[in-house]
Amino acid sequence: MSTIPRNQWYVAAYSSEITHELFARTVCGEPILFWRTEDGTVVAHSDRCVHRRFPLSQAPSRLVGDTVVCGYHGFTYGPDGRCVAVPGQTRVPRTARLTAYPVVELDSLVWLWIGDPAEADEGRIPRASYLDSPGYTTVRGREPLAARFSLLVDNLLDLSHETYLHGGYIGTPEVADTPITTEVDDEAGVVYVSRHMDDAECPPFYERSTGLSGRISRWQDIEYTPPCLYKLHSRIAPVGSVPNPDGSDPDAFHVEVVYAITPETEHSTHDFWLVARDFALDDTGVSEFLAENNRTVVLQDVEALDVLEQVIQREPEGYQELSINIDTGGLAARRMLARMAGQAPRNAPAAPAR
Repeated sequence: MSTIPRNQWYVAAYSSEITHELFARTVCGEPILFWRTEDGTVVAHSDRCVHRRFPLSQAPSRLVGDTVVCGYHGFTYGPDGRCVAVPGQTRVPRTARLTAYPVVELDSLVWLWIGDPAEADEGRIPRASYLDSPGYTTVRGREPLAARFSLLVDNLLDLSHETYLHGGYIGTPEVADTPITTEVDDEAGVVYVSRHMDDAECPPFYERSTGLSGRISRWQDIEYTPPCLYKLHSRIAPVGSVPNPDGSDPDAFHVEVVYAITPETEHSTHDFWLVARDFALDDTGVSEFLAENNRTVVLQDVEALDVLEQVIQREPEGYQELSINIDTGGLAARRMLARMAGQAPRNAPAAPAR
């Protein structure tokens, strides 16, 4: 049975990746063709010609205006996926059309619906509006992960690993030593995990970007909306600084770390990552530093999870893991994902709040 939830929105690309050229990406095991029409609209269809399954993203297939011409036999498709011309005859078979996928652009991301198009409710797309807000500057990237997407979910919901895997970049002893609180909103479908460190070492990632040094107040507030969007609200401030009663926080630096966790196949994942900040907005040096260092951190995760995927595939079925308090968020996410994939009852208990 597949572990990938269907009838869900997934991030398929950054808006900047899709232009008036043929672009292909596999999402949830489905090869998909994207392009922008001449008016700028993103469309998404199956990346297989209905005739002999030739990939339409493969040269010599090409765009001609707002139509795609298959490079194998010339079948031609319009933006709605309907075939408008075939070779050697004037009649176009009524069933000659590509599978069309609902697609929405929001917050600099291209969201794709995998499942029954009739259930594609745009209101279910989780938002991260700061990703293209003028009050923030964002750096981003994407890394291929040769591991199942659930391993990345586990990784991101338990940030204690920063102390050990990312020491010298983002991890300090306090991350592993500080207890977490976990809340599960089953109705909204969100898992919250928080770790507030009132007196912590300032890691190089924040020292170099904010200018703070020595001891800091460091908050990590995770908001995960299964299956795809993970948001880490990071607050970095001098020790003793707290937000004002009206919610303003002038003494703090705020970093929004976002991951779009999109299955490519059952055993590979698109690891989209973004780092948005509300300070030094026009400082290209800070942007370059955060982009380089966050990519290094991501690649450390990728290396570890690629190894873990191979270990899991070799393990005998029924192997029992040991879980502890730091795993409550990840275990709650697992339960939600299992219900989404039809592997657990819809009323299966969630992890308790702690």
